[in-house]
Amino acid sequence: MYFKSTKQKTNMSVFSYKQRNNINLVIIVALGLLIAYSLQDIFSAILSTLVLYTIMRPGYIYFAEVKGWNRRFVAISLIAISIILIILPFYALSTMVISKISELKNNEIFFKNLLVKLQHLIPVKINESVIQDGLNRLGNWATLLFPSLISSAVNIILSLLVMFFLLYFMLIERKRFEFSLIKYAPFREQNALRFGDEMRNTTYANVLGQGLICLVQGSLVSLSFFVLGYKDPIFWGVITTFISFVPVLGPPVVFVPAAILQIANGNNFAGWTMLIFGFVVIINIDNVLRFIIAKKVGNIHPIITVIGVIIGIPLFGILGLVFGPLLLSYFILLVKIYETSTLASERLERIKTNNEHNEL
Repeated sequence: MYFKSTKQKTNMSVFSYKQRNNINLVIIVALGLLIAYSLQDIFSAILSTLVLYTIMRPGYIYFAEVKGWNRRFVAISLIAISIILIILPFYALSTMVISKISELKNNEIFFKNLLVKLQHLIPVKINESVIQDGLNRLGNWATLLFPSLISSAVNIILSLLVMFFLLYFMLIERKRFEFSLIKYAPFREQNALRFGDEMRNTTYANVLGQGLICLVQGSLVSLSFFVLGYKDPIFWGVITTFISFVPVLGPPVVFVPAAILQIANGNNFAGWTMLIFGFVVIINIDNVLRFIIAKKVGNIHPIITVIGVIIGIPLFGILGLVFGPLLLSYFILLVKIYETSTLASERLERIKTNNEHNEL
């Protein structure tokens, strides 16, 4: 009898049921923060996985679930298409941009001739050392902005492996993955579904919509440079594509200086034609396409885009042009859902209180 009671006492916990749950929650949060800290180097890969999953999801549902094709085959095919259409061109263009920037930085004669021409065109005295220092800083910043396949090869390969590994299993286990998201989401099911819809629209508007606008503007700059006889039209078209993600900057940052240089060189037709075409067509095509996209999938406010880019570039480099506005949009969406849930809870609490008073 003594041993039995001793055994019962040793099995009794010193914590209550609520205390044990709270301790478990603290441990879960602590381990979650530790895991998140350990994964910080591949956070961009995880975010890229969510973006690609959102974009590929309709295609996977159509071929694997509606058409009945093999799930693994569809997932692998979609991943292969993403590599061909997104990954390889992006890093190829990044390498091209880095090499071109390095070439321009090392070409001192080009910059000296450029300053002489600008001095003749602009009556204001130009400080050569200040301009040279500014160009060097800009070149260093741009070189760090674009990922280098040589210096960052290990990190790039690791990020891509993680991204496609996660993406593969997220696709073939789509229903289980989405059910788990709804189950463990910290808000009601209807709000979880609403967040999923808004996240999809935000991703489409920012990645596909804004990406299409930037690609069109970059292509127009490249085409106009080629027709008017400007040097390196493909390179400057690529630069315009990236810069067009920032509403405050946009294509004028590229075509206005290029046109001024043409005028300084005596090519008045090429310079003035570029300025007119740029301000009449290239800039306004942004508004036309944005209006069409907004009717289909929604729109991202320019303030969110600018602040998102400022946040994203230090974190993700050139990918921050896309991921920064996305993260800020997701944050604002979560705040809206939290506000809606809070108002609904307060309304239910008031109804419950009123019913209790009526019963009394």
